[in-house]
Amino acid sequence: MRQLARQSVKRTCAICERTLLIGERAVRFTPNGDEFGDVCPLCQETAVERGWIKEGSPTTPTVPNQRRRRRGLGSLFDIRRPSQPAPVVSDPILRRLSEPELEMVEAADIFNSSDYRRTVGGIAKSLGAPRVSILPLSGVTGELIVTVAWDISWYQYRVTPESAQPVRLADRGQELSDLDATFTRWNARVDRDGRLVPNISRV
Repeated sequence: MRQLARQSVKRTCAICERTLLIGERAVRFTPNGDEFGDVCPLCQETAVERGWIKEGSPTTPTVPNQRRRRRGLGSLFDIRRPSQPAPVVSDPILRRLSEPELEMVEAADIFNSSDYRRTVGGIAKSLGAPRVSILPLSGVTGELIVTVAWDISWYQYRVTPESAQPVRLADRGQELSDLDATFTRWNARVDRDGRLVPNISRV
């Protein structure tokens, strides 16, 4: 009975929802000051960025920080929420964005709220700034392909805004020549934290 009870207790990371391995050292955080949850070593930086409080730390009154969901374009420029990641368009846009530009901004925002952002950021620290494109997937309504490429490797992510898994790794390779020319229209960049930033002119 004792063995069965032990096997039925599974700990999951409160950020990425991955089942923690036996012996894996997790740190407990709270997003709202009330309930604490386990956070795996890979997601502890994300918990701090979201303003979560580490167990045992001095606490101050906090506002509940809900899990990120899809947001409208207006929220990208909302400066009243310091706990949220910086907007993907840092400078004020002085014109109305076109539909393709809106799709780029939304795709970048969705990617930046995924765990792949940290993966890209980690690779960029070793290999330097990559080339990036965010382009609609031909023939599939609403889906976009994010291509992140260095001289010795490249990754492609499929962004599907309405999907339960909005970002997933679609393909990867080592030679830039293997990439279809369609995806080499570089129209974005990656900042130091792995965040995608579309190259959109202000005027």
